[in-house]
This record gives sequence, structure tokens and C-alpha cells, in this order.
Amino acid sequence: MKAIVATDQAAGTAGMSLAERPEPQPAINDVIVEVHASGFVPTELTWPSTWTDRAGRERTPSIPGHELAGVVTALGYGTTGLSVGQRVFGLTDWYRDGTLAQYVAVEARNLAPLPGDVDFTVGASLPISGLTAWQGLFQHGRLQAGQSVLVHGVAGAVGSIAAQLAREFGAYVIGTGRSADRQKALDFGANEFVDLGNDTLEDVGGVDIVFDVIGGDVQKRSATLVRPGGTLVTVVGPAEGRPTDGLAVDFVVESDRAQLNEIVQRVRDGRLRANISNIATLDEAVAAFNPIERRTGKTIIRIRQ
Repeated sequence: MKAIVATDQAAGTAGMSLAERPEPQPAINDVIVEVHASGFVPTELTWPSTWTDRAGRERTPSIPGHELAGVVTALGYGTTGLSVGQRVFGLTDWYRDGTLAQYVAVEARNLAPLPGDVDFTVGASLPISGLTAWQGLFQHGRLQAGQSVLVHGVAGAVGSIAAQLAREFGAYVIGTGRSADRQKALDFGANEFVDLGNDTLEDVGGVDIVFDVIGGDVQKRSATLVRPGGTLVTVVGPAEGRPTDGLAVDFVVESDRAQLNEIVQRVRDGRLRANISNIATLDEAVAAFNPIERRTGKTIIRIRQ
């Protein structure tokens, strides 16, 4: 099969190429998925899991990408809950070969059914962005109706979904970003927008939840805005800034079939819009990892046209 392989961590995208790889075989409780569309995170080449297995052993050449939408073609021993020919989408294991390939082996529990009226490209855009937003707001931020949420990077793939979900659940959403992102942020549900390059973040006042995808100085300043009992939630590693009288939570997104079902149902009924800024082919995937222009939404690799 054709796949994007990464062979040299120091080389970055220069160490990635399109190559022929053996088709994967399903382990116990796995399925094999014929990948129709794949998503990735641009920072994957910096993740230890891209280069080593859980025991710390080198596993190159590795196949990046951990989001997919496709069709089940085979079941491993003991696999239940999915069937051959079923449309699925989901999030694959960080330490296994990923989804920038024509086929991938995935634990069945990491996948959810993809309804026939949701395009594969949309399905592939949802797992990391949707689950990160869902878990950050509801599991870790414990969002309640009437609260205020400061969402950094609100025009991005994660932030735009967080803004939509927070609005749906009755929160007041303040989004941040660059000046060029203002209209997009408002279109995706922000009640207010803060231009981090020109506005004063502290003018926002107190908020109940900060959803941070930036870190650094912005995170530290944001921590001072968290009201007593509130939460700073971050996905960029241990929080450097901590609220005086609140929680600071950092987390890594996890696959969850029930949450994927909740997310895709909202896409179907119009409550949630995917944020896709670019669709490329597998031949173009290496270049897509290192774009020449800034993109605020998700890049999806269409494996099958």
C-alpha cells in the first residue's frame, strides 16, 4: 500500500516521503480500515510516540496521522461492535502506525460509526478537534450554562469547535486570535473577540473557564483571569500559569466512541460545523505538513478520491 513514512526525526518533513509499505494485519480486537480521508497534527514529528513504541524502542519508518474516516475491510480475532463494510471514523493509537496510508489497523473501541450523510473529509476532521474540545469543556472544565469561557485560538480547528459547543450549552464565549481571525471567530460562535496583537487581554475581566491551546505568556496572563472556583484547561503540557483560587488542568485527548457519536450527530443536525481549511491528496501530504501559508482550520488528506 502507499503511505507517508517518517524516517529521520532530526530532518523533520525532509525525512518524510511517500513509499510502499506492507498492508497492516489486524491484532486481537482490531479492525482494518480502508482509509478514505485522514487528519494530522502538524506537531506530530516532535512527539516521542511518532518515533518509539511504549517500551521506548525505535519504530521507524513510522506512518504519521491519527485521525481517519473510512470503511472497515477486516476484523481481528475477538472484535465486536463493528462489521466489514461499515463506514467509521475515529482516533488511532499514538504509538502505532497512523492514517496517512491506504489502510490502517485500529482498535475497534477507538472508532465510531460514520453516518452515510457525513462526508469522509468531514469525518476525518472531527476526532482530535472534536474530542479535545468536548473533553476540555465538559470533563475537565465542567462547563455549566451561564458561565463564561475564554477560548484561545478560536478560529483554529480545536477552538472553533470549542466555541460552538460552549455556545450550545449556554456559555458566553470570548475568543482570541489574530486580527484577521475576527470574522471567522464570530462566525463560529464567539460572542466577543480579542485581538491578541492589538487588544489588551486583561480587559476581558473574570471568566469561569480558560481553554488554552497556546501556552507561554498568554497562558500565564490568562490564569489571572480565572474566577474563584474556575478552571484553566490546557492542551500544551503542564500549565505554567495557575489560577490563584481555581484549577489548572492539562490533558491529552483520548478516544471515546460515545463522545464521537455526540459530535457527529451535531454535525448532522447543523449544531456543529467542521473547520476545514485545506484538502490535499496523499501525494501532497508531506507539503501539507509544512505549509507555506498560515491556515487556521484543519488540513485533511483525501486518500481516495
